[in-house]
Amino acid sequence: MPDVFINYRTGDGEKTATVLDTALSARFGDERIFRASKSIRPGTLFPAALRKAVRSSSVLIAVIGRDWARHPGLRDAEDWVRQEILEAFEYGIEVLPVLDGRTTDRLSKATLPKKLQRIADLNSLRFDHQNAQADLTRLGDALAELVPQLAAADTSTARTDQAASVRNSVSGGTQGTVVQTRDFTGTVGTSLHGTRGPVHTGRGDQYVGSQHFSGTGSGTGATYVAGDLQGGIRHRFDRTNGTADDEQ
Repeated sequence: MPDVFINYRTGDGEKTATVLDTALSARFGDERIFRASKSIRPGTLFPAALRKAVRSSSVLIAVIGRDWARHPGLRDAEDWVRQEILEAFEYGIEVLPVLDGRTTDRLSKATLPKKLQRIADLNSLRFDHQNAQADLTRLGDALAELVPQLAAADTSTARTDQAASVRNSVSGGTQGTVVQTRDFTGTVGTSLHGTRGPVHTGRGDQYVGSQHFSGTGSGTGATYVAGDLQGGIRHRFDRTNGTADDEQ
């Protein structure tokens, strides 16, 4: 059975009723939100289905359009908008007026039939298409506070809890710096301050101020001089290789 009954007048609020139904159904479950054109199956006795849905619901949302209070149907005992609201009053169902649009005024007792004047005393919410998401969230939050079973079925709570948990993982082998963060301002990297002399932050050998020889050579010796040389250099090579002494 539905927890929320959406009451509206065709021609003055039915589009907003559809928007409310779609949003609330997505948040709480389609079966928990009753809107006549959606919820009553073909061939069902219409009057009985409406009364049963109102009596079994916890909240009746009355969509109040700009011309709602001036509509002659409110003074017609056979008018279903009127009957549904009076049914909710009789059975102690919460009635929540939702003003359709930013230009719709709050209800005044002076403009309503005596039996409906009570609705003017009820605190209302507003739905503005230009502020739709925030207004739909506010309405859903209000319903969740009023109806415990709606709070239990609230899917937005599950999404919020999931978004609130942060999980970071690093798998496999890593080389170098690994940074896991959310909000971050600045740079990420190797930062060196106040260094004097050579600094090596990478991989492999570092050669500073010296010659580097790699590979293979031929012969039995080599001479390399860097800077000043004082005195002589003598080589004595293996004579079995056919080489001679070399002196500088």
